[in-house]
Amino acid sequence: MEHHVVIGAGAVGTATALALADRGNAVTILTRSGSGPVHPAVKRCAGNAGDAGLVGEIAAGAAAIYNCANPKYHQWERDWPPIAEALLAAAEARGARLVTVSNLYAYGPVAQPMTPDLPLRPNGRKGAVRAAMWEAALAAHQAGRVEVCEARASDFFGPGCTDQSQLGSRVMPRLLAGRPVRFLGDPEALHSLTFVADVAATLVVLGSDDRAVGRAWHVPSSETSYAAGARVAAAIAGVDAPRIGTLAPWLLRLAGVFSPVVRELQEVRYQFERPFVIDARETTEVFGLEATPFAMAIRATVEWWQAQAGAARPSAPDEPQPKNSPPLTSSV
Repeated sequence: MEHHVVIGAGAVGTATALALADRGNAVTILTRSGSGPVHPAVKRCAGNAGDAGLVGEIAAGAAAIYNCANPKYHQWERDWPPIAEALLAAAEARGARLVTVSNLYAYGPVAQPMTPDLPLRPNGRKGAVRAAMWEAALAAHQAGRVEVCEARASDFFGPGCTDQSQLGSRVMPRLLAGRPVRFLGDPEALHSLTFVADVAATLVVLGSDDRAVGRAWHVPSSETSYAAGARVAAAIAGVDAPRIGTLAPWLLRLAGVFSPVVRELQEVRYQFERPFVIDARETTEVFGLEATPFAMAIRATVEWWQAQAGAARPSAPDEPQPKNSPPLTSSV
């Protein structure tokens, strides 16, 4: 039985901890409050992920540390550097592999499907933070100090994905109530959407396969659109197809006056105004990982939101379940 350490108990951290535990590993999950999924193989700890000594103590004997932390969106410049530095130092001190969940911000605007070998050319502060984190980790790896790798995903959706998901708390409750929904940018634009269970499945493989180290990998994702996702969700939920609209730029600017999180979205608006697609074929070719079929992933998403509203619809006995899907009762 190996020991693995997961930092953060949001949707990705929870799914990753459960996936590791279900594979017979001992898992320690660290959050500020000590929250996390309930599982006999998961130990929950409270503490500051920016404390390298604490993380190093927790990670004694660990095979890997998974950085699934999720600082407040408008505080990345302040909160991410100490966490990234602490986790890198702890991994080096304990001889553990550092596996980091990341996104696509560091590439900046591109006019082609994104591959992991694209140069990092961030166009804003948050992308620069992500690029700096990876460059520091890669430099430590190349110096022979520690094993590192990174899983880059597009926009998350699925059980537990709420405020920071475009198919989350701003859309799903309205959709399930038969009300209109609105998205950033062009909702019909081709867009890669990443099911949270597929992120966890990728992290588990990267944490144990020696072919993963020293580079970034893309998480297999669905190539679709937000509008298509909304229509599939409505059909699965048995509600009328939603009226789909766009959040006007002026409305975002106005909302940004009062909300620092909305204000930060201006930096990444380009991702929603034209096709935004990742190429994860190499991950599939090397590790055999594939995206969960989109309809199955959307069904899990709908059922999770229905459960939150106390109106879960049980699946038929012969209905296939989404592969890699965490239990719908997982803590968030």
